[in-house]
Amino acid sequence: MPDKYQFTVSPEETGQQLKKIIKQKYHFSSRLMTKIKFGNLLICNGETVPGWTKANEGDKITVLMPEEQSHFPAEDIPIYPVYEDADLLFIDKQAEITVHPTKGHPDHTIANGLMHYMNKTDQSFKIRFINRLDMDTTGILIIGKNSYAQAELNKQMAANTTVKKYYAVVDGVIEEDEIEINLPIGRPIEGNIARRVLPVSDGGYPSRTSVKVLQRYKTATLVDLRLHTGRTHQIRVHMAHIGHPLLGDWLYKGPCDIFDKRQALHSYYFECDHPVTKTRLKIKTNMPADIKELISKLESEL
Repeated sequence: MPDKYQFTVSPEETGQQLKKIIKQKYHFSSRLMTKIKFGNLLICNGETVPGWTKANEGDKITVLMPEEQSHFPAEDIPIYPVYEDADLLFIDKQAEITVHPTKGHPDHTIANGLMHYMNKTDQSFKIRFINRLDMDTTGILIIGKNSYAQAELNKQMAANTTVKKYYAVVDGVIEEDEIEINLPIGRPIEGNIARRVLPVSDGGYPSRTSVKVLQRYKTATLVDLRLHTGRTHQIRVHMAHIGHPLLGDWLYKGPCDIFDKRQALHSYYFECDHPVTKTRLKIKTNMPADIKELISKLESEL
């Protein structure tokens, strides 16, 4: 995150309270504005001032950002950046590793690896995961370096103005070229990680997935999936429900001889507006080696 934001008061902003101008310019959360207030981080023409100060045309305004840090133990876990700036970090997550510490996985997580990455790159920021990937799903994982970036991207995802796409290899041959799955998903048994299609009246949440067939094989199909919502296990549940579970998905399919280490799922594309510059970001990663190998095996059977 930039350590400060600076601007010059325009004629149109003259007479307004500085806190109102800042809120309009940067859309800072109320929580961040409170930190700026109590940290005395607002400066006008070189002097610290309160947020209710009225602006004059030509005033030089500096908003300092509060310092925040995470405190996970650093571990030498590979981090693969695909895009990074002062506000955001997009990485290509590997399989067999959880995103953040949990009761079952208290260490050896992406969060621990990010602490090591910050040490190597001489950075310090609080780790804020903007999206989540299952332990054995690979691909794009987004980290906000500040609360503003996190909040802005969360708003975009809630408004469905982002684009999230995945590659998956599923069991069976899908006959339709495209499928729209609009079925609510919920957790039928509290405490159990498994989800399933569940009526809203029984606790399900609206969930929508677009499926496009890329290649058909003898016993499987390569698909491109777009998530319009972000429910836990959404792709895995939806594809299993229509009779085409992901290969290697131990939870929703069972053992798979041809691909037995993880579900064949990779988050390859994410598109959003940058929270600060407002430019459109289009982030893409390559198909991982293990899914490429799986596809080669399937092609050899044709």
